[in-house]
Amino acid sequence: MDQLLAVMRELREKCPWDQQQTPQSLTRYAIEEAYEVEAAVRQGKPEEVRDELGDLLLQVVFQAQMYSEQGAFDFNDVVNAITEKLIRRHPHVFQAEQYSQLSAEDVSILWQKIKQQEKQGKAQSRLDEIKHGPAIQQAHEIQKNAAKIGFDFADVAGAYGKLNEELAELQQAMQKQNSDEICDEFGDCLFSLINVGRKLGLSSEMALLSTIHKFKTRFAFIEDQAQQQHKNIEALSLEEMDLLWEQAKKQLK
Repeated sequence: MDQLLAVMRELREKCPWDQQQTPQSLTRYAIEEAYEVEAAVRQGKPEEVRDELGDLLLQVVFQAQMYSEQGAFDFNDVVNAITEKLIRRHPHVFQAEQYSQLSAEDVSILWQKIKQQEKQGKAQSRLDEIKHGPAIQQAHEIQKNAAKIGFDFADVAGAYGKLNEELAELQQAMQKQNSDEICDEFGDCLFSLINVGRKLGLSSEMALLSTIHKFKTRFAFIEDQAQQQHKNIEALSLEEMDLLWEQAKKQLK
């Protein structure tokens, strides 16, 4: 770790590209690297997971170095802060004598209680606590948070009914050909669909990532088949690609 921190300091001193970076310019890389970690874990290749975790760690080190140059905090402060937080939010582990054996559900409730205590006086709305991130993930967390105080459909049927209502409104907006209204209604449809997934106990983010992976795998099959047939994929008709797609669905379970 000391060697990595030393390398980062030297890069900031001597590399023109690294010198030009700011905390704001690097945030997109942190997001990209987090997704690369997810993809590597999904593929089940430990060496790739190791490499992608290193890339993600670099973003932490890079950000910490830049804030250290500002005199705000350094990497050790980051490590100390998360260590203290883990200890503070796991009293059942580090103060076990004060707690009887807790279930995983009890631990989750205790974690949220301590988190609320830490946030007292900081958030104006309970939704202010929702972490920034992918829109799908934010929507899921907002819905889950609102549900804790009873602002929720009684069951999945209610959520599904709302989805159908929003789809009808989207269709009406499309008929009017009002682009602003179409965008607004389309967003409502997505939000409602995510709510259906949440009521089903699904992670919409993970479900969509799974579908993306499935689509990429099947499309790669089409490309491979076209190459084996000595055809340019751009020259394939839609009917030919659909046929290969159906083959991919059967062969790539």
